[in-house]
Amino acid sequence: MSIESPSRPALRPATVPADGILEGPRVLHRLPENAESAPYRLFGLRPLGRVIGAEIDGIDLGAPMYPELRAELNRALLEWKVLFFRDQRITSAQQREFASHWGELETNPFIPVGDTDQVTRFARSATSPGYENIWHTDVTFRPRPALGSVLRLIEVPPVGGDTMWADMAAAYDNLDADVKSRIEGLRAVHDFIPGFVRFSDSADLARRQGEFPPVEHPVVRVHPETGRRTLFVNQAFTTHIVGIDRAESDRLLRLLFAQAHVPEFQVRFGWAENSVAFWDNRATQHYAVNDYHPHARVAERVAIAGDEPF
Repeated sequence: MSIESPSRPALRPATVPADGILEGPRVLHRLPENAESAPYRLFGLRPLGRVIGAEIDGIDLGAPMYPELRAELNRALLEWKVLFFRDQRITSAQQREFASHWGELETNPFIPVGDTDQVTRFARSATSPGYENIWHTDVTFRPRPALGSVLRLIEVPPVGGDTMWADMAAAYDNLDADVKSRIEGLRAVHDFIPGFVRFSDSADLARRQGEFPPVEHPVVRVHPETGRRTLFVNQAFTTHIVGIDRAESDRLLRLLFAQAHVPEFQVRFGWAENSVAFWDNRATQHYAVNDYHPHARVAERVAIAGDEPF
């Protein structure tokens, strides 16, 4: 005969919580199904996370790029989603030249360009604190969001100022099967206003709305190089899902936004002066931790133009 304590109820099947994040083991696949990783010959690579983030040693980003190195770095980028390089004493022009090996360059129309063309400068101080502390994928309000970005820290606060990235393929893999079925084939609207309304006056917003009207992207995109399915909605720019009730859209988006918050899908990078990060914007979200105010944090970023998500 079994005896059940009143303070310890019988086990029951798990239910999906409101945020869709299931307890227990995660499915953590770094590579596409059936893919195999080969050794790297031209540099050293040290993983910083289980599925995302690796530090690269033995490369000078200011040196000329050659095809074999570009191919091996691109393989590392696709496998690890964000690459980190330390002690890169390069100029803004050299940073731009490195990024250009992955495609045409672009700038964010809402962020000032620095002294070098196509290099965006982020200068945060006691009078201009950071505001990027929201999980997001860059410029999804464009029909063709960025392929990726190369970010270099020029001035680092004495404490804080880390950046975090989340692997949105791992996030998709771990969705409940019913949620995957529900979002299959859905499209969502992306708009610059939620991300930038705090920093523009009404007249400028109206003018920019004509220049950058809302766009639609699939809720789940297929990565054009790896073929992996990734969540492609983010809190900064995604406003609603097309073709369903707004309340249901809001509920689904809250659930999908929450997936970036799962620590097992993340890597966190502590910056030092002249550190560089190169990330795949098609596969990740990122979050700049705003815990360094009133200290200064100065960075420069070069963005690479992308393709239309499918």
